[in-house]
Amino acid sequence: MARYTGPSSKIARRFGEAIFGPDRALERKNYPPGQHGNNRRRGKKSEYAVQLAEKQKTKYTYGILEKQFANMFEKASRSKGITGEVLLQLCETRLDNIVYRLGIAPTRRAARQLVSHRHIVVNGDIINIPSYSVKPGDQIGVREKSKSLSTISDSLSSSRQSHDWLEWNNDTKSGKLIIVPQREQIPENIKEQLIVELYSK
Repeated sequence: MARYTGPSSKIARRFGEAIFGPDRALERKNYPPGQHGNNRRRGKKSEYAVQLAEKQKTKYTYGILEKQFANMFEKASRSKGITGEVLLQLCETRLDNIVYRLGIAPTRRAARQLVSHRHIVVNGDIINIPSYSVKPGDQIGVREKSKSLSTISDSLSSSRQSHDWLEWNNDTKSGKLIIVPQREQIPENIKEQLIVELYSK
Protein backbone atom coordinates (compact mmCIF):
# COMPACT_ATOMS: atom_id res chain seq x y z
CA MET A 1 0.00 0.00 0.00
CA ALA A 2 1.35 3.45 -0.92
CA ARG A 3 1.13 4.83 2.58
CA TYR A 4 3.72 6.76 4.60
CA THR A 5 5.26 4.32 7.08
CA GLY A 6 8.40 6.26 7.99
CA PRO A 7 9.30 7.87 11.33
CA SER A 8 6.39 9.92 12.63
CA SER A 9 8.61 12.06 14.90
CA LYS A 10 10.47 13.43 11.88
CA ILE A 11 7.21 14.55 10.27
CA ALA A 12 5.93 16.03 13.55
CA ARG A 13 9.17 18.00 13.92
CA ARG A 14 8.90 19.27 10.35
CA PHE A 15 5.56 20.92 11.19
CA GLY A 16 6.41 21.73 14.80
CA GLU A 17 3.27 19.99 16.03
CA ALA A 18 2.50 16.59 17.59
CA ILE A 19 0.20 15.62 14.71
CA PHE A 20 0.54 11.90 15.51
CA GLY A 21 -0.10 12.33 19.23
CA PRO A 22 2.25 13.00 22.20
CA ASP A 23 5.86 12.80 21.07
CA ARG A 24 8.94 12.97 23.32
CA ALA A 25 11.25 13.53 20.36
CA LEU A 26 9.34 16.70 19.50
CA GLU A 27 9.71 17.91 23.09
CA ARG A 28 13.47 17.30 23.05
CA LYS A 29 14.07 18.70 19.56
CA ASN A 30 11.51 21.40 18.92
CA TYR A 31 13.11 22.43 15.61
CA PRO A 32 12.80 20.97 12.09
CA PRO A 33 14.88 17.89 11.14
CA GLY A 34 17.89 18.24 8.87
CA GLN A 35 21.63 17.73 8.61
CA HIS A 36 22.53 20.98 10.35
CA GLY A 37 19.96 20.73 13.11
CA ASN A 38 18.99 23.91 14.90
CA ASN A 39 21.89 25.92 13.41
CA ARG A 40 20.50 25.94 9.90
CA ARG A 41 19.41 29.39 8.84
CA ARG A 42 15.88 29.47 7.60
CA GLY A 43 14.62 32.52 5.78
CA LYS A 44 11.06 33.69 5.73
CA LYS A 45 8.76 31.20 4.02
CA SER A 46 6.97 32.26 0.87
CA GLU A 47 3.17 32.36 0.77
CA TYR A 48 3.18 29.22 -1.41
CA ALA A 49 5.48 27.37 1.03
CA VAL A 50 3.15 28.17 3.95
CA GLN A 51 0.09 26.98 2.00
CA LEU A 52 1.84 23.81 0.83
CA ALA A 53 3.03 23.01 4.37
CA GLU A 54 -0.56 23.31 5.66
CA LYS A 55 -1.82 20.91 2.98
CA GLN A 56 0.97 18.42 3.72
CA LYS A 57 0.29 18.65 7.46
CA THR A 58 -3.39 17.89 6.88
CA LYS A 59 -2.56 14.93 4.62
CA TYR A 60 -0.20 13.44 7.20
CA THR A 61 -2.61 14.11 10.08
CA TYR A 62 -5.42 12.13 8.44
CA GLY A 63 -3.18 9.67 6.54
CA ILE A 64 -4.49 10.59 3.09
CA LEU A 65 -2.60 10.24 -0.18
CA GLU A 66 -2.10 13.13 -2.63
CA LYS A 67 -4.58 11.90 -5.26
CA GLN A 68 -7.20 11.07 -2.61
CA PHE A 69 -6.78 14.50 -1.04
CA ALA A 70 -7.10 16.27 -4.40
CA ASN A 71 -10.30 14.30 -5.11
CA MET A 72 -11.67 15.22 -1.67
CA PHE A 73 -10.95 18.90 -2.32
CA GLU A 74 -12.72 18.64 -5.68
CA LYS A 75 -15.74 17.10 -3.95
CA ALA A 76 -15.67 19.78 -1.24
CA SER A 77 -15.50 22.59 -3.79
CA ARG A 78 -18.61 21.23 -5.54
CA SER A 79 -20.55 20.91 -2.28
CA LYS A 80 -22.69 23.55 -0.64
CA GLY A 81 -21.04 25.41 2.21
CA ILE A 82 -17.55 26.72 2.93
CA THR A 83 -15.06 24.65 0.93
CA GLY A 84 -12.39 24.45 3.65
CA GLU A 85 -14.89 23.43 6.30
CA VAL A 86 -16.48 20.80 4.04
CA LEU A 87 -12.99 19.42 3.28
CA LEU A 88 -12.30 18.92 7.00
CA GLN A 89 -15.74 17.35 7.46
CA LEU A 90 -14.92 14.84 4.70
CA CYS A 91 -11.65 14.02 6.50
CA GLU A 92 -13.40 13.66 9.86
CA THR A 93 -16.15 11.34 8.55
CA ARG A 94 -13.69 8.83 7.08
CA LEU A 95 -14.17 5.46 8.79
CA ASP A 96 -10.59 5.24 10.08
CA ASN A 97 -10.92 8.68 11.68
CA ILE A 98 -14.28 7.82 13.29
CA VAL A 99 -12.74 4.62 14.75
CA TYR A 100 -9.93 6.77 16.18
CA ARG A 101 -12.32 9.44 17.52
CA LEU A 102 -14.47 6.79 19.24
CA GLY A 103 -11.37 5.58 21.09
CA ILE A 104 -11.38 2.10 19.53
CA ALA A 105 -7.79 2.73 18.36
CA PRO A 106 -5.11 4.95 19.99
CA THR A 107 -3.98 6.51 16.69
CA ARG A 108 -5.30 6.95 13.17
CA ARG A 109 -2.63 4.55 11.91
CA ALA A 110 -3.88 1.89 14.31
CA ALA A 111 -7.47 2.66 13.33
CA ARG A 112 -6.63 2.21 9.65
CA GLN A 113 -5.09 -1.17 10.45
CA LEU A 114 -8.15 -2.31 12.42
CA VAL A 115 -10.41 -1.37 9.51
CA SER A 116 -8.15 -3.03 6.91
CA HIS A 117 -7.97 -6.22 8.99
CA ARG A 118 -11.77 -6.49 9.06
CA HIS A 119 -12.29 -5.79 12.79
CA ILE A 120 -14.83 -2.99 12.23
CA VAL A 121 -18.48 -3.15 11.20
CA VAL A 122 -20.76 -0.39 9.93
CA ASN A 123 -24.49 -1.03 10.33
CA GLY A 124 -23.69 -4.70 10.95
CA ASP A 125 -21.57 -5.15 7.79
CA ILE A 126 -17.80 -5.62 7.82
CA ILE A 127 -16.15 -2.66 6.08
CA ASN A 128 -12.42 -2.90 5.34
CA ILE A 129 -12.04 0.41 3.46
CA PRO A 130 -10.42 3.08 5.72
CA SER A 131 -11.64 5.91 3.46
CA TYR A 132 -15.28 4.74 3.67
CA SER A 133 -17.48 7.79 4.24
CA VAL A 134 -19.63 7.45 7.37
CA LYS A 135 -23.07 9.10 7.26
CA PRO A 136 -25.06 10.53 10.20
CA GLY A 137 -27.04 7.72 11.81
CA ASP A 138 -24.51 5.01 10.86
CA GLN A 139 -23.62 2.55 13.63
CA ILE A 140 -19.90 1.83 13.90
CA GLY A 141 -18.83 -1.07 16.06
CA VAL A 142 -16.24 -3.72 16.77
CA ARG A 143 -16.83 -7.08 15.08
CA GLU A 144 -18.07 -9.73 17.54
CA LYS A 145 -14.98 -11.92 17.07
CA SER A 146 -12.68 -8.93 17.66
CA LYS A 147 -14.18 -7.58 20.90
CA SER A 148 -11.65 -9.53 22.99
CA LEU A 149 -8.62 -8.02 21.22
CA SER A 150 -6.29 -6.49 23.81
CA THR A 151 -5.34 -3.59 21.51
CA ILE A 152 -9.00 -2.50 21.33
CA SER A 153 -9.77 -2.97 25.05
CA ASP A 154 -6.52 -1.20 26.04
CA SER A 155 -7.33 1.72 23.78
CA LEU A 156 -10.89 2.02 25.07
CA SER A 157 -9.81 1.90 28.70
CA SER A 158 -7.19 4.64 28.22
CA SER A 159 -9.19 6.84 25.83
CA ARG A 160 -9.91 10.35 27.09
CA GLN A 161 -11.61 11.56 23.92
CA SER A 162 -15.17 12.82 24.00
CA HIS A 163 -17.01 14.40 21.09
CA ASP A 164 -20.58 15.65 21.17
CA TRP A 165 -21.13 14.64 17.53
CA LEU A 166 -20.42 10.99 18.36
CA GLU A 167 -22.18 8.55 20.66
CA TRP A 168 -20.48 5.52 22.27
CA ASN A 169 -21.90 2.48 24.07
CA ASN A 170 -19.16 0.64 25.92
CA ASP A 171 -21.36 -2.40 26.63
CA THR A 172 -21.96 -3.15 22.96
CA LYS A 173 -18.59 -1.72 21.83
CA SER A 174 -20.38 0.36 19.23
CA GLY A 175 -20.89 4.01 18.46
CA LYS A 176 -22.88 6.25 16.21
CA LEU A 177 -22.23 9.35 14.12
CA ILE A 178 -24.97 11.71 15.31
CA ILE A 179 -24.19 14.65 13.03
CA VAL A 180 -21.42 15.82 10.72
CA PRO A 181 -19.14 17.94 12.96
CA GLN A 182 -19.04 21.70 12.53
CA ARG A 183 -15.65 23.44 12.26
CA GLU A 184 -15.60 24.47 15.93
CA GLN A 185 -16.14 20.81 16.92
CA ILE A 186 -13.03 19.64 15.05
CA PRO A 187 -10.02 19.92 17.40
CA GLU A 188 -7.27 19.74 14.76
CA ASN A 189 -5.06 22.81 14.42
CA ILE A 190 -5.51 23.22 10.67
CA LYS A 191 -5.82 26.49 8.73
CA GLU A 192 -8.07 25.13 5.99
CA GLN A 193 -8.28 28.50 4.21
CA LEU A 194 -4.59 28.17 3.26
CA ILE A 195 -5.38 24.85 1.53
CA VAL A 196 -8.26 26.44 -0.37
CA GLU A 197 -5.95 29.26 -1.49
CA LEU A 198 -3.31 26.74 -2.62
CA TYR A 199 -5.74 24.75 -4.78
CA SER A 200 -7.27 27.96 -6.13
CA LYS A 201 -4.01 29.12 -7.75
